[in-house]
Amino acid sequence: MPRTQKPARLWYKKERRTWYIIDAGKQISTGVSDRGEAEEALSAYLVEKGIVRRSGPAEPANITISEVLGIYGEEHGSSVADPARIGYAITALMSFWGSLPVASINGTTCRRYATMRDRSVGTVRRELGVLRAAVSHCQREGHITYAPSVVMPDKPDAKDRWLTRSEAARLISAARSDPRSRHIAWFTLISLYTGTRKSAVLGLQFTPNTMGGWIDLDRGILHRRGHAERSTKKRRGSVPMPTKLLAHMRRLQANGNRWAVEYKGAGCLDVKRSFARSCRAADLDGVTPHTLKHTAVTWALQRGVSIADASSYFSTSIQTIETVYWHHSPDFMRSAVDAMNRRS
Repeated sequence: MPRTQKPARLWYKKERRTWYIIDAGKQISTGVSDRGEAEEALSAYLVEKGIVRRSGPAEPANITISEVLGIYGEEHGSSVADPARIGYAITALMSFWGSLPVASINGTTCRRYATMRDRSVGTVRRELGVLRAAVSHCQREGHITYAPSVVMPDKPDAKDRWLTRSEAARLISAARSDPRSRHIAWFTLISLYTGTRKSAVLGLQFTPNTMGGWIDLDRGILHRRGHAERSTKKRRGSVPMPTKLLAHMRRLQANGNRWAVEYKGAGCLDVKRSFARSCRAADLDGVTPHTLKHTAVTWALQRGVSIADASSYFSTSIQTIETVYWHHSPDFMRSAVDAMNRRS
């Protein structure tokens, strides 16, 4: 019968006059000879290993960022709509921040992190946003005495890349002509007609379900969110479908499709590579799946759709419509132009 493994404990090496932590056969030096200081080192070790949780709030200098991220992931991660996104961010953050104390968070270290990551500004902002949320959560829940400020890179200007009608036609034609990418044609059509985000389009089925949205062919309604999905800031409202798109979807369902975007009889988890392949075949640069939503909103504003209607239909905030898209509308600053044209 195997022996029960003893818990981590202190051991004093007389010849070195130093206390050591013994854990699973390993000897870890505390670097101190005082018993009280050694016990503090053991306590910190147990906390870092996740064996025990600190009691009471800690000063930012006395708690590592790995502990804070661990607490945040454990206490908050399961309550969000997409915990995987938090998990990816925590994994990226740990490689740089993990062993540093919370007190090390400042503008200099945040900029060093951005340089080390060597990723897009948007990616770095999302990851540092998780760090900011983690320290704020720990302060709010009484794990740390105060939360240092996480300095974010400047938000990049919104991209103004959208497809012309001829470019959209080329993309759909290229997708249809390649057997590996025919599902991209349906993905593109749904995105252009409804401005639905990539993840929501890929989750669409033709029957109600708990995992994603669905298309009600009888009423002509596209439900972007499944019955069991949480509501998030990325609002996924239900919208009536344009007549042409509804006809396309009815043909798809009649052909036996279960998903709106289907590949080899199953739903698609992602379209990154196949979409890029179709863009290359169509000779399109700087186009991503999100460009299709941007195109849909742009086309709607060019046709004179109001800010309020565009916000509701595309599940996008009025502020975003005003700041990113409104200049495409024929009514953009119309009253000012009319006023300047009138004779005094």
